Amino acid sequence: MHLGESLQMAVKTLTANKLRSSLTMLGIVIGNASVIAMVGIGEAAQRYIDDQLQALGPNVLFIAPGNRETRELGSIDIPRTLVVSDAEAIQEQVPTVAGVTPEFSSRNLVTYRNRNTNTSVVGTNEQFLQVRSFEIDYGRFISELDLERRRQVVVVGATLAERLFDDASPIGESIRIKGTSFEVIGVMERKGSNLGLDYDDAVLVPITTQASRLVGRRQSPYGIEVSFISVSTYDRESMSTAEFQIANLLRLRHNIRGEDDFFIQSQDTLLNIAGTITGALTVMLATIAGISLLVGGIGIMNIMLVSVRERTQEIGLRKAIGAAQQDILMQFLIEAIILSIAGGLVGTGLGISGIVLISVLTPFEAGVSAVAIAVTVGVSGGIGLFFGVFPARQAAKLDPIVALRSA
Repeated sequence: MHLGESLQMAVKTLTANKLRSSLTMLGIVIGNASVIAMVGIGEAAQRYIDDQLQALGPNVLFIAPGNRETRELGSIDIPRTLVVSDAEAIQEQVPTVAGVTPEFSSRNLVTYRNRNTNTSVVGTNEQFLQVRSFEIDYGRFISELDLERRRQVVVVGATLAERLFDDASPIGESIRIKGTSFEVIGVMERKGSNLGLDYDDAVLVPITTQASRLVGRRQSPYGIEVSFISVSTYDRESMSTAEFQIANLLRLRHNIRGEDDFFIQSQDTLLNIAGTITGALTVMLATIAGISLLVGGIGIMNIMLVSVRERTQEIGLRKAIGAAQQDILMQFLIEAIILSIAGGLVGTGLGISGIVLISVLTPFEAGVSAVAIAVTVGVSGGIGLFFGVFPARQAAKLDPIVALRSA
């Protein structure tokens, strides 16, 4: 028999038992849909995390108090070792640095007329926009003069502005933080959360004003305490040099002889860590989903074995009139492959539909590459070929006389 005749007979046989063929494909359909959806979710999570980290700003280093081991262990008593003067020294003495911004974050009650909310109050300096790649929607940002004179001015996030002022312009209005009055001078452009802090729902104040009016210096005898310091370099190539120079400077300033009381984290390191984690999760999810494909393949083998028993007379008759073992083998293999590929295509459609739904309902921009889809459908066909071999060999080896008698 020619391949075309075998293919035509396989299609007729499968369409003659539509319900059984559909149920046989179900395992492959579920497996394919699961694999594609899981891979799509993994890739979407990777893109989401990359976007979040890229939004921190280009060529940025983050300096945090306490050593890395202390933070990884989740210690509550993290040393309060970084101060504003450290940031100023980095700006003045490290030539590879383009900008430096210290930040200190606390949660306080913010009140406007009869409205109040508990939100993040972030003390920072005039270089925040440059280093962290933020923009002002309208109004102005904190200036160097505001810091020097410790002015009671604030810049509010877009979400907080809507909550307190509705559609009215907040510029020039007064809000109260811990009972102290502050003038609103600007509104931030909407950007979302960064480093676990939603700046859209936050208030930014001069860090000197925050220290004198809201927090006080009692927590650190060395100056104005900061939660972390962000440093931007002129280009990506100078990041490692800047990291080395900053580390040496801080060791000298803190008179460190042994273990550092700070650690420096680069944006590239964060991206690599995030990529490793999401990659591992994607592989794990795809592997779990791939078990469904294996189960679907076993289901195909089971149904094909049943089909061999049901079609014993047909096999015997075909062999009696001259069909070779190869013809019988090819017939059953083609049926198994058709079931697998058809199930793979249907599963692919369902998987892509699931990815589209995820994109609509979540912040993930889910998607899956054409290569991943082609590989998944190819694996489906391979599973049909693999699990179809045994039933096909069973059918091909039947003795025609025995087959006709058993009919």
